[in-house]
Amino acid sequence: MATLDELVVSDAPEVWSACGFTVEEGVCVAGDTRIRFVEGEGKRGIEGWSLRGLDSLDLDGLPTSHSDQPTPPEVPAHPNGVTGLDHVVAISSDLDRTVAALAAAGLDLRRIREEPTPAGAPRQAFFRLGSVILEVVQEPPEATERAGGDRPAFFWGLAFVAPDLDRTVAFLGDRASETRAAVQPGRRIATLRRSAGFSVPVALMTPP
Repeated sequence: MATLDELVVSDAPEVWSACGFTVEEGVCVAGDTRIRFVEGEGKRGIEGWSLRGLDSLDLDGLPTSHSDQPTPPEVPAHPNGVTGLDHVVAISSDLDRTVAALAAAGLDLRRIREEPTPAGAPRQAFFRLGSVILEVVQEPPEATERAGGDRPAFFWGLAFVAPDLDRTVAFLGDRASETRAAVQPGRRIATLRRSAGFSVPVALMTPP
């Protein structure tokens, strides 16, 4: 089964450190996932990822490389209370096409949700990548049309596990939203505001 090793994010490490993430030599470890920070002019968000156990690097446009690295040693909770990475979000203008490519590459498809989300996405697919979930969201038709039609899948955001979400939100102050009920029953969620300075949308969630 394919598992997630590392994400590459176009952010300054200091931005994440200021929000209570432990960063050493440009890398933050969340659970068993490495997040490597790189700074490049004009670049934003998640630049790519590396996976173990792949059968193919063709993931319908998601920039991907092979990894043979072992999982990193277990680390304590970050100062902000985050203990791991819950899921990675990608967006596809053609969910069936993306699902077929990811399954052919060795990703473990768990289910497809055929119901609209509160944010307006008509469908979602969920893949298990070890301890982390990849959530692929079908782009609403109007958004695809504004972008000029069908296009490759692309990374969008990250969601972290924060067991004591109220403490984490209090730690972040006005850089985080208020907590609210998540789509998943029994879970709560908050999001980082633009004032946090991240180039990638970030959510914080209670454990499943």
